[in-house]
Amino acid sequence: MATVTTLPDGISTLPITTWENGHENFVHTFKENASFKLSIPSSASHNPYQDTTKNFQWLIQYAIDNNVQLRAMGNGWSFSEVAVCEGGLVDTKALRLSYNLKNSFIAPEYLASGKTAGNLFFTQCGMSILDLDEKLEQDSNPKRSLKASGASNGQTIAGCCSTGTHGSAFNVGAVHDSIVGMHLVVGPDRHVWLEKKSNPVASDDFIQWLGAEPIKDDDMFNAALVSFGSFGFIHGILIETEPIFLLEQYRTGNIIYNDDLKLAMNHLDFSAILNQLPAPPVSPGKEMYHFEILVNLQRFEPNNPQKGVYLKTMYKEPYREDYTKIAADDKGFTYGDDLLGVIETILDTLGPGISSMLIPGLVNKLFPLAFTANVSMTGTVGETFSNTKFRGKAASAAIGVHINDASSVLEEIVAINKDFPFAGALALRYVKGTEALLGFTHFDKTCVMELDGVDSQLSRTFIEKVWAKLQELNIPFTMHWGKFNFGLNPGLIQTMYGDRLAKWKTCRNSLLSDDVKKVFTNNFMVQCGLDK
Repeated sequence: MATVTTLPDGISTLPITTWENGHENFVHTFKENASFKLSIPSSASHNPYQDTTKNFQWLIQYAIDNNVQLRAMGNGWSFSEVAVCEGGLVDTKALRLSYNLKNSFIAPEYLASGKTAGNLFFTQCGMSILDLDEKLEQDSNPKRSLKASGASNGQTIAGCCSTGTHGSAFNVGAVHDSIVGMHLVVGPDRHVWLEKKSNPVASDDFIQWLGAEPIKDDDMFNAALVSFGSFGFIHGILIETEPIFLLEQYRTGNIIYNDDLKLAMNHLDFSAILNQLPAPPVSPGKEMYHFEILVNLQRFEPNNPQKGVYLKTMYKEPYREDYTKIAADDKGFTYGDDLLGVIETILDTLGPGISSMLIPGLVNKLFPLAFTANVSMTGTVGETFSNTKFRGKAASAAIGVHINDASSVLEEIVAINKDFPFAGALALRYVKGTEALLGFTHFDKTCVMELDGVDSQLSRTFIEKVWAKLQELNIPFTMHWGKFNFGLNPGLIQTMYGDRLAKWKTCRNSLLSDDVKKVFTNNFMVQCGLDK
């Protein structure tokens, strides 16, 4: 492709033809002269947000004219190629304008429900979760908080929602479940404001300020919510927040795997393990917010207290100023480090070329250091989920199952590990089901089983064996869009999502014209049959 010599204010060329994702799992090739970087237009712009919308539209027209695919890129957090295309990338990280809205920009129905504009925060797509936490928790007056977060906060808000980033807030949902409105650029001369008809949030004044076409439709909103960049460019996101709160965290080691624990695993019924929890699930001034089980597959045996599991629990409580901030401990871990952080610490310490055969022993040594019982630690959402590092070439796959199947799937994974040892470990997180049509946490009560380890062919074979076993046993499951999911195909996705899949395709086909669909269709979508 020829070099573009004249560009609108706020668009610059990105001289890139090869790119490696943050976790170093793949290198992707882009077409020459097909990638761009977006920034806020110069100070001469009277309406920088609206001018950026025009720049998105210019890029779509450029892509149509040059028969090239485009994909918006945030921080490159995904392990899969869901977010890249065979044309060019559009770097959106500099798009971080944000706005506290006034009541005149809010739908009367929303205000009539007792809520105010202070419940909502509008931001451009390039805002990282780290920066969003800071704006809400430190800059807002009064202070606010995201309702949920993933284990890390380096993703952009658009990337976070596009692939279904989640935590383990079992009464809240994934990050995208707090989004109530989206501004999408869907053509060279069209952009839309999208929200649910059943939950109006934006007033006519706000939509007119955007200059957008309003679409108020539950199915369309739920389709676009998790669509990995295939519904056009996400320019702005309206997210519902809540008053700032604290999370009091505990980790407990060597919990015996028995029927009492299975009751908690499969039903979130903690009655049989109350004596092993730091506090009841609900007590005056606090309620359990996060429940997570960590399993060292190399040292696990039912009914053996020496080879049990680890629990991580977090309790939500009202905010106060007099708490001790979370700090790194003397082992180099940050309190709250997730399983992936532990695996990456191993890789970071040992460097490249480490044999997968050495990992199980190292996991055995690190698990007690990272997850053993300790005194409670307290922090805000932003302080708790703060990992922004990429450390080492790690593998990460996550499957969603109904919580009723959690212990059965765990036992199958343990059995597979005996024949195909996995250089890693397993975490179980619990997430309230999503209404997003292709949200992988779509079971009403979803258990996300995360397999984190060293990226090697042995690890990939192990992960494939797990997928195959679940299909053999007809256990319903889904795969995280942003993690290892190379086993996806059209038939499997149909099995996973059923009628939701047809709705999703219908919505995309009705929103985008054929030439625009071509711009936002990548090989991943073709592989999955999502391009039809």
